[in-house]
This record gives sequence, C-alpha cells and structure tokens, in this order.
Amino acid sequence: MSQSTPADAGHAPVVLSNVVGSFAWGVLHDRHPALIERVRQATAYPVEQQRALDALLREIAEGGVIEPLDDTEPDADEWRRWAEENIGRSWADVPFLWAESYFYRKLLAALDYFAPGPWQGIDPFAPFKRAELMGETVDSELAALDEIPRLPAAQQDTTLLHASLWGNRADLGFQLSTGDSGLGERVRGLVVDDTAVLWDLLAGQRPGSVCLVADNAGPELLPDLVLADHLLATDRASSVSLLIKPYPYYVSDATTSDVLDCLARMTAASGRGAEIGKRLRQAVTGGRLLLRTHPFACAPFPYQDMPAELREDFASATVTIMKGDLNYRRLVGDRHWPATIPFSEVTAYFPGPVTALRTLKSDVITGLAPHTLTELEATGSAWRTSGTHALVQVRT
Repeated sequence: MSQSTPADAGHAPVVLSNVVGSFAWGVLHDRHPALIERVRQATAYPVEQQRALDALLREIAEGGVIEPLDDTEPDADEWRRWAEENIGRSWADVPFLWAESYFYRKLLAALDYFAPGPWQGIDPFAPFKRAELMGETVDSELAALDEIPRLPAAQQDTTLLHASLWGNRADLGFQLSTGDSGLGERVRGLVVDDTAVLWDLLAGQRPGSVCLVADNAGPELLPDLVLADHLLATDRASSVSLLIKPYPYYVSDATTSDVLDCLARMTAASGRGAEIGKRLRQAVTGGRLLLRTHPFACAPFPYQDMPAELREDFASATVTIMKGDLNYRRLVGDRHWPATIPFSEVTAYFPGPVTALRTLKSDVITGLAPHTLTELEATGSAWRTSGTHALVQVRT
C-alpha cells in the first residue's frame, strides 16, 4: 500500500458481489446475463460465437467459477497475472471492479473480437450505441444548443458543464439552457457541487492542456465533446486530450469510432450543433483535440495502480476531468468508504488536479457533508444507485 493511500483504507472493505440484493450482486446476477442475451439478439453471430456465449452464461451463473482466458487471446499472459488469485473462485467473491472488467473481456473473447477472421474488430455494442445516437431525442438536444449563446457567460459555463455531468439523462440534456426549471432540477440533485472551484482553477493560470477521461458513447459523449469545444473556444484550455477506450469494453464505453460517429452526427445537424461539430473536426485535424488511449483504460484496477507513463500524462494536465460512475470508482477506489471521508484524501495519490463529474449509479461515495448524508439517508430512497443524484468534486 502506498503512502498516499488513505490511512483508514484497511477499514474500508473492497466492494464484492456476494451480498444478495446489493447493487453489485444485481449487476452480476441480472445485468450481465441480460447483456449477453441483448448482444446475441442485436447481431447475427454464427453458431461458434453463440456456443461461446452459452458457455460464458453458464460460467457466470450462480455456482459457476472464474475460468482463465484462453491462451490464444493476445493479452492472455497479462490477464493470467491479473487473474492469478481469482481463477477458480466464485465470481461473487472477488472484487466487484475486477469481476466486472473480466466479464467484459471474456465477452469479447467469446465473440472473437481479437481473433483473426471476419469478426475481428466488430463492436458488439455498436447497434445499441448507434441507435441511441441517431434517435429523435438527440435532434432536440442538438437544436437546444442554439439557445446557449443567448445566456450570460457564467450560465453558459454551468449549463455545458452540467450537460456533460448529466449526459445520461436524455430528459434533461442541453435543454436546461432555455431558462426553465431544468437547471434548478439538476442543482437540487447535486450532492456535492464544486462547479465554481473548477472554473476558478481553469481561470487562475494560462491555458494549458485539459485531460477529459470519457465514459459512455452515444448521446452521453455528445455533451462531453461540446464541453471540450467550450473549453477551447473560451481559452480555458490550449488543448484537450480525450482519453477513450482502445477497444469496446463496458457496454457503452466510448472508442475512436464512437467519437467519429458523434462528430458526424453533429456536423449533419443544423445551427449551432453543426458549427460545434465542424470546430471539433478542425480541432482534431489541428491537434487541439487529441484522441488518446491507453491499455490501462481497460484494466481491472483503480487509478491508484496506474502505470508511470499514464501518471506523467495526468501530471502534465492543468486538470483531469473524470467522467462517469466507473471512472469515479476507479479514481477513489471501489470500496465501502465512509461517505464523509474527504474526496481530497482518497485522491491524494493522483498526480495533478482532478475533477469528478459523476451521476451516482453505484454504492461508492466520498466527500459528502455530514448534513447532506443525513438528509439523503432520511429519504429512504436508493439515492446512491438510482441515477437521480450527481456530483461535481474537485481536488486542486
């Protein structure tokens, strides 16, 4: 354990999936089997892949144990090291973060994603991501961008940051910018709001590089790209490095193809959406929007264990913005932390300023004020996992 690890980490148990009815238990018991069937229905995979999906379904079923990755997989040696302590154990009895990651890696293996042949490189989640991106809701979201320039500068900042924060809420999106109750609804849903701290951080020095660690593709990636454009257009950043996945991983994770699909969707729109799309394309070709990836983006470990070269990249950024729930779990460590433990304490290891933009969809939470925790617990609702609450946390 490094010296930067919080002193009470030993008293904060790692999240497992063996508590019946817990969020993690539900993911392994319900969500993963359902995803296998959804993938099967979305793409006409031949009999060989169908049988491999059946085998994976049996493996993750109750009573099944973790099997090693086939030796023919390109990263089999690496995963053998990573899985050494977990092979042969129940899926529910290993760290939830590790089990989730390994499930998605085995899903890709079952579908011959890396194997030479006709199915190599076929994204099993592309049908879902593209259907959402081409939906009518996105049309209205992009049209709402026309209203942004009419807002005061400070409200533009807040609107676009919170649109990225709440990107998974299609019922909100950019439309909160029209001056109705949308922004108020979002603010009430924030359990921590360091929005002003982030803008002060960016204003307090010459424009530098901002690292934006992406989460989901489709309609959730669009407001991330719009936020990147806003940072560049307002000289809050001289460049934005968009860290994406090197290959499809968790069901909606953004890859290079997803970024290009979003840019095409925006440039095909009308009004301000098209303008932003064209600016972003120019930013890519001109080197101000850098698409970056790293193998660690698909590793089953928290950022505390990041390799040296990734640490150096984050250290060189004015600020790193971590998007989404999974990145939050990797940032703070997927543990049952006391909810009031300071965010700055659990992220003390991180090599530079860091911001978390996260809609709450799992149990892990840090940095709550005691009175906020009391109020949330008094509601009796599943506020940690329902996606109805969010946070903006900054460690300078």
